[in-house]
Amino acid sequence: MPYVNIRVAGTLTKEQKQKISKGVTEVICREANKPPEAVLIFIDE
Repeated sequence: MPYVNIRVAGTLTKEQKQKISKGVTEVICREANKPPEAVLIFIDE
């Protein structure tokens, strides 16, 4: 199960977090051949 922890300085909007999560999930699925439901992404502000 891929686990991705992203730390950002400052704050992000809900929409920004969703776009980042979607993009990172797509890369993990494509490159690691994992299903989207297996990817966990945490964004720390």
